[in-house]
Amino acid sequence: MHQNTPKQGYHNLNRFSVAPMLDWTDRHCRYFHRLLSKNTLLYTEMVTTGAIIYGKGDYLAFSEEEHPVALQLGGSDPAALAQCAKLAEERGYDEVNLNVGCPSDRVQNGRFGACLMGDAQLVADCVKAMQDAATIPITVKTRIGIDEQDSYQFLCDFIETVSTQGGCEMFIIHARKAWLSGLSPKENREIPPLDYPRVYQLKRDFPHLTMAINGGIKTLEEAKEHLQHLDGVMVGREAYQNPSILTAVDNQLFGEHFPITNGVDAVREMYPYIENELTKGAYLGHMTRHMLGIFQGIPGARQWRRHLSENAHKKGADLAVVEQALAFVTRGE
Repeated sequence: MHQNTPKQGYHNLNRFSVAPMLDWTDRHCRYFHRLLSKNTLLYTEMVTTGAIIYGKGDYLAFSEEEHPVALQLGGSDPAALAQCAKLAEERGYDEVNLNVGCPSDRVQNGRFGACLMGDAQLVADCVKAMQDAATIPITVKTRIGIDEQDSYQFLCDFIETVSTQGGCEMFIIHARKAWLSGLSPKENREIPPLDYPRVYQLKRDFPHLTMAINGGIKTLEEAKEHLQHLDGVMVGREAYQNPSILTAVDNQLFGEHFPITNGVDAVREMYPYIENELTKGAYLGHMTRHMLGIFQGIPGARQWRRHLSENAHKKGADLAVVEQALAFVTRGE
């Protein structure tokens, strides 16, 4: 059984992470990403406290190989969040993160996500309850503001309250504000302007807190630039759509020089996992959809994506489909 480290090691754990992304960062995706980087912290999709406590499925399932892995929770009831944090620790998660950044209507109606920024005391109460229930790190992912509440002072007051009253020592800051109405979640990731200097300033004003930055980061060169000002970097869509970026993380950001996995090797390393999941009734397409972008920019990449997209969902689809798709990429070798 994986041993959790009590509330320490934030700096290394959060130095580089892949963001929690709804419908994307499921357990199959995380397993694949782990083959590409052993140091990157991987986040689950956001899971609501209600799903964990009352849902029929196992919303906390993950593979031991995924470590280090963090659970992102959505909710605003301190008791429910505490219960889920305790369960997460028992299951072996390395961190629990509270979502104070998602702007979707569905999320607001459940009173969680970005709207919580408007109630710093409630966020502090939630974090405190989770801290009391578990010994693993409890972190908060937030925006730089919401709606008209987007002054630097508003952000500082939020961080001050949640860190002092809630005991939160680690914040991931999405460097955009969120509009709670009028913009879709997709538009909220693109329309509000990025303000990296504001996040840098926040770290200077709260040097005792561990802070990571998120939003619009596409390359490891950009990540290195941010790491000169902050403790960590979280990458979202780029890591999903172009997962080969992860193959250089261990070498470039953690100074670990071991053979970097190439895309073909990574795909083949997935075979035992895929075979095992197929025997349990999983569909091939549910696994291969996360692998479509691995050959971005490489000859044959388009045919690889097309072959998988057209065939992986078919009844009885197995590893032969992946091998056929891989042939488009390996032909030139």
